Amino acid sequence: MTTLFEKLGGAAAVDLAVDNFYARVLRDDRIKHFFANTDMQKQRAHQKAFLTYAFGGTDKFDGQHMREAHKELVAQQGLNSEHFDAVAEDLMITLKEMGVSDDLLAQVAAIAASPQHKKDVLNH
Repeated sequence: MTTLFEKLGGAAAVDLAVDNFYARVLRDDRIKHFFANTDMQKQRAHQKAFLTYAFGGTDKFDGQHMREAHKELVAQQGLNSEHFDAVAEDLMITLKEMGVSDDLLAQVAAIAASPQHKKDVLNH
């Protein structure tokens, strides 16, 4: 069975998508402030590892659970549903600009913007 990771183009595609995604995020006035004090090289590496895992490229992920990773952003910086939606929107725009098909975009959205993922990120 071909994974979503493979359908998207594997490691090279995820690397490019994450780099393009963060370039967009850092220009997005709705959410860029959340990354003001972030080591973006480390953040990009973490996101590449997470998306590789989330899209079926590996069965191992050593990063923090979503609730733990975003806990301080929710409590101290007011991360909320609008911010989550802005991140998801930026990811979808990035992938669409890269030529990802609507079918694959729907699969990505089902994972990245799922209600459970949103609840985990926002600590609900």
